[in-house]
Amino acid sequence: MAGKAQYEELIRQFSAFGAVKREMGRLLPSDCPGGSVAVLTLLGRHGDMRMSKLAELLAVDMSVTSRHVAHVAERGWIERFPDPADKRSRILRLTPAGQDQLDEIAERSTQLLSHRLSDWSDDEVGQLSRLMARLRASFDDCRAPAARPPALSGDDTSTRTPAITIQ
Repeated sequence: MAGKAQYEELIRQFSAFGAVKREMGRLLPSDCPGGSVAVLTLLGRHGDMRMSKLAELLAVDMSVTSRHVAHVAERGWIERFPDPADKRSRILRLTPAGQDQLDEIAERSTQLLSHRLSDWSDDEVGQLSRLMARLRASFDDCRAPAARPPALSGDDTSTRTPAITIQ
């Protein structure tokens, strides 16, 4: 088990990580704040879902989820339609315009990370990603990806939806 000094250093690193999140947030279009990106990302990754499931994945209450959903729906990035199993519930679906917005944000995010981490090896980037996923899972983050074996060198990840949840 790590010692007190290591945990204290980890706390300092967490505090300093705000600068990374702020820079990533600055690349977002002005009409697409972090909460909207999170909605688009989760719908892009998981497909159609009820608002209650989205709230669970966002780890926020329904009122916050409703505001985010209203924002993206007003811009035509998602559509809401009645759940055939329960007409009182609504199903959320990413629209082609929403997918375009998500793709644009993913491209901007990828370019930023590629630039900032240009002196990192592929193995270092992969190690950071795996450790961050493990950290999230240690905190029972329902959005953390399911445990899966690390990608093999040369594994094609270009068809995967990037994780760009900025909150």
